[in-house]
Formats: sequence, C-alpha cells, structure tokens
Amino acid sequence: MINVSNFQIAIDGPSGAGKSTVAKIVANQLNFIYVDTGAMYRSAALYGMRRGIDLTNEALVEAFIKNVDVILKNVGGGQIVLLNGEDITNKIRTQEVSGATSVISKVNCVRQKMTALQRQYADNYNVVMEGRDIGSVVLPNAQVKIYLDASASARAERRFRELIGRGFEADFQKIKSEVEQRDIADMNREISPLRRPDGKTYIADYIDSSDMTAQEAAFAILNIVNKKLGV
Repeated sequence: MINVSNFQIAIDGPSGAGKSTVAKIVANQLNFIYVDTGAMYRSAALYGMRRGIDLTNEALVEAFIKNVDVILKNVGGGQIVLLNGEDITNKIRTQEVSGATSVISKVNCVRQKMTALQRQYADNYNVVMEGRDIGSVVLPNAQVKIYLDASASARAERRFRELIGRGFEADFQKIKSEVEQRDIADMNREISPLRRPDGKTYIADYIDSSDMTAQEAAFAILNIVNKKLGV
C-alpha cells in the first residue's frame, strides 16, 4: 500500500494479454480501486438488450444511455457490478452480452458516457484501470501508463487452454485467427482505437507478457510504480 491520493495506473493492450488479471493483482497489492472498463460497457449492452433495442441504431442507443448508471463495488476481496442498483456481475459474462458489447462499444455517445464515469473514479480514488484507450483517451495524465502486450500465439494459447479446461472443444488455429482479427479491429476502429506506444505522441511503459505469468507481469508494473514514487 502506498500513501498517495488520486494516483492513476492505466493499463492498455490487446485482447487476451492478461490485463484484467494483472490489474486486479496490482490493485490488490496497492489497495487501489480496480476499474474494469469492459464490465461497464457490458452493463450498457445488457441494458439495451433487455429492452430489445437495436444497438447498431445510434439514435436509439443515445436515447437510453443517459439512463444507465454503473457502479463497481469492492466486496469481500472481489468486485460486483451494479446496473442502476441491480447486481449484474454474473449476468454480463455471457457470450450473447459479449457480442452485444462489441457493437455498443463503437457508439460514440456510449464511449462518452463510460469515459465520464471512469474519470469520476479516477477523480475520487487511487485506481488501476484497464482497457483499450485508458492511457491514450480516458486518463491521458495518468502517473503510470502501461501497454501490456503478448504475441498472438501466446494469447491464443491462453484462450485455448481456458476453453479446454472448462470442458469445451477448441481449435487453436481458429482462436489465433480470431485474436489477430480482433487486433486489427481494435487498432483500426474510428473511435478511440487501441494505440501502441510510439515514444512520441503516446508514451507508455511496454511489457511483453508472452512468457510471463500474471504475477510476474504484475510485479513488473509494481516496480514501475515504485520507481515513479521513488520507493
């Protein structure tokens, strides 16, 4: 635990790089608030799905997004997600919600709403926030910015093992192709694309977690935080 206020750690990177797991470890070690931005977008998607709204229709989405209030609350060492007061922590982890989230997260009014909510957390707490555009858009002045990467093969292998471990059939080559296509989509989307640090317009500490455990990647980030604080 470090004695600071409004300290921001932004972790960006491609799908499957381990951002969520690593961010949780870092937040727990520092006693910071972990902000799962993906859960926030999933909550908005669930809200729209329940009302049968066409999530590709920006006008309809804009009409309901103002009624969406998402709160992340730490409880018993874990985190629950509240949508307008309802605990939806488990309800947002279905494949159907995942698909809807990929659609709604591209809508500008949704990104504006979620970015505002995310910044509220950063204004009031010490946070570890992870996503695709945290350091570049949401928290551009974060004290620590991390780009957590891993090769497409390593990320596909992790997903493959996860599915096999849960008793599902899995095709490694298909998973790898999906990972690569997701990267292309994330880096080329019109609004808030995933950006790799270039050392000029976007600066972040780069960590390749291909051959790291989540604990090792978290330790690397904690070292960067300690150096920033002169610890």
